[in-house]
Amino acid sequence: MAAIAGNVRIDGRRLWDLLMEMARIGATPKGGVRRLTLSAEDRQGRDRFRALCEAEGLAVTVDAIGNMFARREGRDPTRRPVMFGSHLDSQPSGGKFDGALGVLAGLEVIRTLNERGIETEAPLILCNWTDEEGSRFGHSLMGSGVWVGGIPLEKAYALADTEGVTVGEALEAIGYKGDLPARPFPADAYFELHIEQGPILEAEEKTIGIVTGAQAMAWYDLALTGWESHAGTTPPARRRDALVGAARVIALVDRLMREQGEDGRGTVGFLRVEPNSRNVVPGRVAFSAEFRHPSDAVIDALDRRFEEETRAIAAGMRLDLAFTRVFRYPAQPFDPACVALVREAAARLGYPAREIVSGAGHDACAVARVIPTAMIFVPCKDGLSHNEAEEILPEHAAAGAQVLFEAVLARANRVP
Repeated sequence: MAAIAGNVRIDGRRLWDLLMEMARIGATPKGGVRRLTLSAEDRQGRDRFRALCEAEGLAVTVDAIGNMFARREGRDPTRRPVMFGSHLDSQPSGGKFDGALGVLAGLEVIRTLNERGIETEAPLILCNWTDEEGSRFGHSLMGSGVWVGGIPLEKAYALADTEGVTVGEALEAIGYKGDLPARPFPADAYFELHIEQGPILEAEEKTIGIVTGAQAMAWYDLALTGWESHAGTTPPARRRDALVGAARVIALVDRLMREQGEDGRGTVGFLRVEPNSRNVVPGRVAFSAEFRHPSDAVIDALDRRFEEETRAIAAGMRLDLAFTRVFRYPAQPFDPACVALVREAAARLGYPAREIVSGAGHDACAVARVIPTAMIFVPCKDGLSHNEAEEILPEHAAAGAQVLFEAVLARANRVP
């Protein structure tokens, strides 16, 4: 007969030690990590993850986009598995916990089950998704996006980094272009533990965020092309300054964001200036832009206004504009039954908790399109993330992992 969670507790110290061990792979001098997706450091993290999973008796498979799935069998192999996990890739100057917490807390769930001899009714699958961050190849949620059918595999393979290396080439280079088809397989549910990456839980002294869904987002790639000319001899009327044009578009992004009040989000995070010489009027600037908001209608309106006003800026400055919509994700509600399991676990364990909408995109947002999904948040210091100074408390990591443990077991052992 399958055991239930009861008073079984994960080992918080063991989880913390594992987080610190993974943080040594791609460690930066300022205490963060640099494990860009499909890099040598990412390969080392993947290799370590695979070895740890296999040591726990899990069968590890890899699909064609590099997503990793570590399976623990259940009493009933015909039952659809319960999935959980996150990602191990990082930002160029990222923190130790973004993504890694969800993957390694999932491994701690498996270890606890194994050492207590607990057999679940349904199988379990621990996931490490490829390129959640989108910082190297420019497309966030790439692995999970391909898996759910939102991104064609060949399109993903053709994405290139700033050095011209494609996703397909990078997968081959690190040995993680797997044989498993990159498409959904039958699964019962998906749970993801993550740091909040914002200030709300810490400010309200809440240990657990019960994530009810994620806000809509739209990403863009833009390039403005003008005319390179001498900085000392070109008068204002003759200038076609691509960088000034980009600056005006950046100010537009900020203005449109602030018009939405506290729910508005708008960012330009990438900028490349050519020829990038101090005495040349810039002739070309390539840059990113994005908007996020809980409302699909607001994102639709921002999308229209942003393109219209950007084109007006370019035309007024005699600049050529390349305007590309990289992707658009609608607001994604999570499954009420799965969210309820997170809520019930937090209450049963006595953790201060609140419901929250995710301001960031996560693999769970993609997976939720095809599988019932829920997320668990824990606080991070000062709400800081995508930064080497990203920090969480060990007790919060343990609390999040415990809620994950309870929710996964409750789902895996439920009466179908």
